[in-house]
Parts: sequence; C-alpha cells; structure tokens
Amino acid sequence: MTLVQGGRATLVQGDEEMKKWEKLPERFHNDSVREYYDILAKRGVSLAIKRIFDVITALIITVLVLWLMIIIAVWIKLDSRGPVFFRQRRVTTYGKVFYIYKFRTMVTDAEKLGSQVTVGNDSRVTGAGRFLRKCRLDELPQLFNVLKGEMSFVGTRPEVERYVDRYTDEMTATLLMPAGITSLASIKFKDEDRMLEGATDVDETYVKDVLPQKMAYNLEYIRKFNFFYDIKLMFMTFFAVLK
Repeated sequence: MTLVQGGRATLVQGDEEMKKWEKLPERFHNDSVREYYDILAKRGVSLAIKRIFDVITALIITVLVLWLMIIIAVWIKLDSRGPVFFRQRRVTTYGKVFYIYKFRTMVTDAEKLGSQVTVGNDSRVTGAGRFLRKCRLDELPQLFNVLKGEMSFVGTRPEVERYVDRYTDEMTATLLMPAGITSLASIKFKDEDRMLEGATDVDETYVKDVLPQKMAYNLEYIRKFNFFYDIKLMFMTFFAVLK
C-alpha cells in the first residue's frame, strides 16, 4: 500500500492496530487531530469489537448475497461494454491508499470524460448503473475491502487522493479510522449528485461546499463512536435505502 504525505505517495505496510501518536505520519501531528486521537485512544475495546464484527458480518453477508452478485455481474455485462467491476484508488486509515471495489455503474473510462464525482442525470451512468446506485447495490464488492481490513462497515467514505490533499488539519482526523461503506454523512448526503447538478466546476464546488459539510458529520461520528452507535448507523442506512 502507499501513504499520501505531503502530496506524494510512499510505500508503507498495513497496520490494523491504532498507532502510537509519535508513529503517526507527520501530517497528523497537529492539535486538531490530537483531540480526536485522544477520544479514540480511550475506546480501544469498541475498536477491537468493531473489527471482529466487520470480519464475521462481511463473511456471512458475502455467502448470503453471492447469488445476487452473480446476477448483477451478468446484468452489467449485458447492459454495456466494459468490465464488471470498477477499481479506484482511495484513501483510508493513516492516509494509506488502497483500491476500492464497486460494481461498474458508468461507461468505460468515465473519469476521463468528466469529474470524479457524479451529478444528477450524469450521462456517464449506465442503465443498470442508475438502479444499482439508487439501491446502493454497487457497493456490495466492498465486502472484500472490509475482509482485507481496508474498510469497515461504518466510517468516513473514502475519498480520492486529490480531495484528501485538500483536507484541513481537522479533516485529517477522519483518517484515524478505517474508511467505511456507510456513514452519517452518507445518509445525510444520499442525494449528493443532485446537489452538484448545474455546478460550473463540479470538483471545486464539491471541495468548497459539499466536502466541509460531510466532514462535519464525519468528525461528529468520531466524537460519538462506539460499537452500538455503529449498529445504529447501519440500521439508519438500511431504512434510508428503503425510502
């Protein structure tokens, strides 16, 4: 894996345990991050339970939905040209870069045809992709990211490196925990693509207007973090998708 630090990527080894403060990347050494680090340092039991829950639950769900994933894979291949899966570099714990897995919902080479975030009625989204995105079924392959320890069920949605490079000191604190499949911000901004529709510069609008709001929810999550709060957010996500 690689580590984003000072705008450059360097090779690092994975580390699932919470690092000691002095061993954190230089970018984390500021008072804003320290506040959130001290909060998490007191919740080691919840962090351990979180990882155990992630592995067991991801294994069970993968077995239960494997048939559905096969059907979705066939549908994607029949619906449009291109691979079944989409891989993209994202940033997780301590700034480590990993490849996130999703079912492909856009045309091939979509990133070369527009911004790295989607907007309402984005012409790059395929027919199958619109349904998969609406029901969040495109996220199912992230079960493998969870099993690999790169993600958790609940946590800050992983951003691409170019957005992480724009984080403020306080935003950097969200990288103290694994990236998540869902979060409080995901629930509040489930219609994010509509918010960006009509923006002249989608990337700049996202960084200046949307990202700070999402990060406020992500930082709130760290303050409230415990295992049972994670369970609550998972149920909230389930009902948000049903709506």
